[in-house]
Amino acid sequence: MLTYEGVRVSGTPYAPHTAEDVETMLAALDAESVDALFDIPDSVWFDGEFGIEGRSEQAARRDVGRTLAENADLTEFLGRGHYEHYVPSLVDDLASRSEFLTSYTQYQPEVAQGFLQALFEYQSLLVELTGLDVANCSMYDAATALAEAALLAARVRETTGDTVVVPDSLRSEHESVLRNYLEGADLGIETVPMAGGTVDVAALETVVDDDTVMVYAATPTTRGTIEEELDAIGAVAHEHDALFCLGSDPVALSVLQRPADVGADVVVGDASVLGLGAAYGMGLGLFACREAYVRQVPGRLVGASTDAADKRAYTLTLQTREQHIRRERATSNICTNQAWLALRAAIHAAWLGPDGLVDLAERMVELPRELAGELDAITGVRAPVHDRHHFREFVTHTDQPAGAVADSLEAAGFAVHVVGDHEVQVCVTDANEAHTDELVAAFEEAA
Repeated sequence: MLTYEGVRVSGTPYAPHTAEDVETMLAALDAESVDALFDIPDSVWFDGEFGIEGRSEQAARRDVGRTLAENADLTEFLGRGHYEHYVPSLVDDLASRSEFLTSYTQYQPEVAQGFLQALFEYQSLLVELTGLDVANCSMYDAATALAEAALLAARVRETTGDTVVVPDSLRSEHESVLRNYLEGADLGIETVPMAGGTVDVAALETVVDDDTVMVYAATPTTRGTIEEELDAIGAVAHEHDALFCLGSDPVALSVLQRPADVGADVVVGDASVLGLGAAYGMGLGLFACREAYVRQVPGRLVGASTDAADKRAYTLTLQTREQHIRRERATSNICTNQAWLALRAAIHAAWLGPDGLVDLAERMVELPRELAGELDAITGVRAPVHDRHHFREFVTHTDQPAGAVADSLEAAGFAVHVVGDHEVQVCVTDANEAHTDELVAAFEEAA
C-alpha cells in the first residue's frame, strides 16, 4: 500500500491519484482517511509483514512434499458432475504452446487467428452434437451456464413469468448458483420429483403453468440414468410458452438423441469431460441455443468471415456483455470465459474423431452395466437401483449403512459417493476401469 504525506493512496504504483487528489476526494466524501471507507477488521489488514519464516527452495519443497503426502491415495469411482476420461498427451503438448497458453483473450483477430479458429471448431462441435444453431465459446461451468439459460428464458419469453422448474435431483451446488442468479432477476425455483431415476412427467404437468419461464432436465441425470421422456418434458414446457433447457455433455451427446430433435431450446452442461481431468471445481460450461436467441446469448461468439484479401477469417462477434455495450442492454455480466479449456476440448475431440467419440460414449454405457451386474451378484448389494439405462454411473443399494460401506471401501483404497442411508453411487470410466475387479472385491468385504 503506497502512502504520500501520511495518506494511504493505493496498493499499486500504477494508480494515477496524487496525494492532493486523494485529499480532495476524501473531503468530498467527508471521510478522514482512505481506511475509513472500508469496514475491514484490523486483524486482516496487511501490516507489511507476512509472518512467514524464510526457507530455502530445498526446504520449501520438503515442506510441500510432506503436506501433499498427507492426501489419501484413493482410486476414485466418483462422478455426479465431475468425470475423468483419459486425456491424450497431445492435448497438453499443443495447448501448452505459448500462443495459446499466454493468450488472454482474442480481441485482436489479426494476431489470434489460430486460437479463434480452434474456438470456432469447438462451437461447431457443439452445434453438430446438439442440433441447435448457435453455440458460444464457453461459460465458466455447468452451473453458471444453467443460470444464464434461465435469465435468457426470462428475457425472450413473450409473456410474463417468474418461475424456473428443475428436477429435485439437481445437484445442490448447481441449485445454489441458479438461485443466486435468479434472485437479482426476481425469479424463483420450483422443483419436480423424480420417479425411478427420471423426471416424473405426470408431476411435471401439475407444476408447470403459465408463470413458468423455463423447464430444465438433464440426460444423463445426476444419478446416471438416461432421461427417456425428453419429448414429453419439452412438450409440457412448450405448452405453457416456456423454454426447454437440457443439460448434458459432449461425450454423452455423441450417442444420445440430439437435443434439437426432442424440442430443446437451450443446451447447457460441462464440456470439460473432454480435454481436462476431473478437477472438482474448474469446469468448462457449454451453451447452445436456437438461432432465434442468438442476440441473447451470454459470453462470447466466434464468427467466420472473410478478410480484405477475401480469405476466410475469424473474429469475436455479437459481443453483448457489459464491457462492450451499455449495461442496460447487456445480456450478461460474465467477464471472461474458459477459452483455453475450450481449446483443450476441441483438440481432444479432434484427436478422437467422430468414430472415436462414439466409441468412448458406447463404452460409458457398457462399463456401468457390466460393473453393476458384478455388484448385484454380491449378497447385500443391489445394483443398479433404477431400472434404467445408465451412462458412466449408477446408484447401488447396500443392506449395510451406506456410510459404513463407504468407510470400508475407503480403507481398501476406493472412493464412492454416499447418496442415501443405504445408497452409494459408483462412476466408472476409461480412467478407472482397470480397478473394477479390486472394487468388486472391496464391496464383497464391505457388504
